[in-house]
Amino acid sequence: MLRAVLCAVFLFGALPSLARESRGHVSVVLLGATGDLAKKYLWQGLFQLYLEQVSSGHSFTFHGAALTAHEPGQRQMFEVLKKLACPSDVSPDRCAVVKDQFLKLSRYYQLKTAENYTALNREIETLLQQEGLEEAGRIFYFSVPPFAYAEIARHINSSCRPRPGAWLRVVLEKPFGHDHKSAQQLAIELRTFFREEEMYRVDHYLGKQAVAHILPFRDQNRRFLDPIWNRHHVERVEIVLKETLDAKGRTSFYEQYGVLRDVLQNHLTEALLYLAMELPANVSSAEEILRHKLQTFKSLQGLESTSAVLGQYQAYASQVREELQKPQDYVTMTPTFAGVLIQLDSLRWEGVPFILTSGKALDERVGYVRVLFKNRAYCTQRESWREAGRSQCGTKQIVFYIGHGELNSPAVLVSRNLFKPVMPEGSWKEVADHPQLHLFGHPLSDYYVYSPVQEREAYSVLISSIFHGRKDSFITTENLLASWEFWTPLLESVTQRAPRLYPGGLENQHLLDFEMTGRELSFLLEEPVELLHAKTQAPSDYKTIQAKFRQSPLVSAWPEELIVRLASSGEFHLALSGGSSPIVLFQRLAMHHYGFPWRHTHLWLVDERCVPLTDTESNFRSLHDHLLRHVQVPYLHIHPMPVHLNRRLCVEEDRGPELYAKEIAALVSNASLDFVLLGLGSDGHTAAACTTTSSGTSKCPTSTSTPCRCTSTGACVWRRTEGRSCTPRRSPP
Repeated sequence: MLRAVLCAVFLFGALPSLARESRGHVSVVLLGATGDLAKKYLWQGLFQLYLEQVSSGHSFTFHGAALTAHEPGQRQMFEVLKKLACPSDVSPDRCAVVKDQFLKLSRYYQLKTAENYTALNREIETLLQQEGLEEAGRIFYFSVPPFAYAEIARHINSSCRPRPGAWLRVVLEKPFGHDHKSAQQLAIELRTFFREEEMYRVDHYLGKQAVAHILPFRDQNRRFLDPIWNRHHVERVEIVLKETLDAKGRTSFYEQYGVLRDVLQNHLTEALLYLAMELPANVSSAEEILRHKLQTFKSLQGLESTSAVLGQYQAYASQVREELQKPQDYVTMTPTFAGVLIQLDSLRWEGVPFILTSGKALDERVGYVRVLFKNRAYCTQRESWREAGRSQCGTKQIVFYIGHGELNSPAVLVSRNLFKPVMPEGSWKEVADHPQLHLFGHPLSDYYVYSPVQEREAYSVLISSIFHGRKDSFITTENLLASWEFWTPLLESVTQRAPRLYPGGLENQHLLDFEMTGRELSFLLEEPVELLHAKTQAPSDYKTIQAKFRQSPLVSAWPEELIVRLASSGEFHLALSGGSSPIVLFQRLAMHHYGFPWRHTHLWLVDERCVPLTDTESNFRSLHDHLLRHVQVPYLHIHPMPVHLNRRLCVEEDRGPELYAKEIAALVSNASLDFVLLGLGSDGHTAAACTTTSSGTSKCPTSTSTPCRCTSTGACVWRRTEGRSCTPRRSPP
């Protein structure tokens, strides 16, 4: 016996929890023990588990593991462990004792090869044998990138499984794939080594106390909610997670995933399911919850590109270039903000918008799930004659407040003019203070407000559930694949869509506000124009502003977004530049030609070169090759410039510019084109027009020394010299 104790002390230090009669020994292996997630949350969660179970009769050992060599890895790990904290209800003396025990039960391992896993298994087996302990089970927490999952899983399965009769629980952190196909592949690999009941996929938002209470709240308040939890009474549902921090330091991850994959596909979708699913008879049954979740996934209407609005804070691109060492002309389309509209095909929720919103570099850090109810009441008496909070004319809503923001803590809020909710005694308490606070435009006194008796960090809650084998707060393979199947079409449709730029923080103002029209979302403000003043700004100093041209909005957008706007404009006149600038737009137009109103479209040119229209250098030839040959535009609606008249090119006496001006005046209402695309040359000039000098003479802005003059229509005309025509870069009408 003495030898066994000495051996145990040699392996783990003094093991105080092993001396008692044990109900079974649990080995916890934390892979990625020196990473950020482990430092911030996981070690604290494991310590909290030990605090809760120290008197339960179970014995524990904690094995931190990483690729780092033993000595530096152990030093890094113990620097984290020394900073562990006890809850406020634990006395300092007891905290010091339990923390000392936890440190003695913890050891660092380098797990890199198959031999390393075999050695770890041998040490666990030796301890069990020498101490005469029955093994209850093993927990392997994968706090490592998903590309490492398969190799680690193979080593655990072949060399580190517990004895027969003991359980194995493998904990997996997101991301679980990049799309439906990659998630399927990862699921197949993991199923090779683990059974479904052995895997615990963590979505830490399901450990947030307000989110975790959605189903119990619905269950405990069935008699109030059953009549109103439907499309006849619910106006809309908002599921929001806003962050003030940006992606600096995490751009490598963010470039792969972006906000849709990072937050909406998992955290916000799970909250939506808790709200929208039919309530199981037993909300504690993981099997029933899964079945109802999968039924809800089937009722979700498919997402299209118009179901989402996307944004990117302005500093993101430069952060990507700096951190990932990209060239200065590198362009990233990764969204850092998203609003998505989801609707369901179900009798309960038909027509009710579920709005999911998340983003970085926003005005506040806050998370909430808000159910806003319709109100058909009309109150004759003015507000001062009645208690506002109980007025049937006031706003009616239920809010599951996840945290931060004005309240800065989890809470459940119910409008007083709805009902007084039933809350579990001992775990939630009613809050009556904070009279100065306003939430969603109403003082806190307008709500019944409840907060947890004891706030718990999400990872502590989930680690406790893993230990007890409760799977209702974890993502199964079926659940995961159903979610990716729903989100992947939208992800693919917006791959090349340029997100709207926003400055970040309070400066965003109303730039990211959006509205619903049917099943579509769109920003409230018109697409902003980015203007660069070369003398005062560098490219990184772009300012997003509203601008007008001749009292009309000046609109700038990426090609795909322009197409959407054009296609919904009905009959209009489209003026296009030459050169290479519009080719991408031509290609986009050609791709969308089936839904585009070509029958009502007139095509004009902003400029033309002094060559025959069939010449390869002709701007009209470019228009023909890249667009006209792919679409059906009425012949009479195509208006090339008359540069080639009387068997001559650009001769002043032929009055080509004036003829074109008259044609425009005759066919275009109010001589106002609906859409004009100006091409930008490499020398910086665009669709040159005449300017007037200080002396009152007219001047053509051309880089060539060819003589030219301005006509009365404001066009530049180049004279023939020495029997040949000159060919400037641009020659507008």
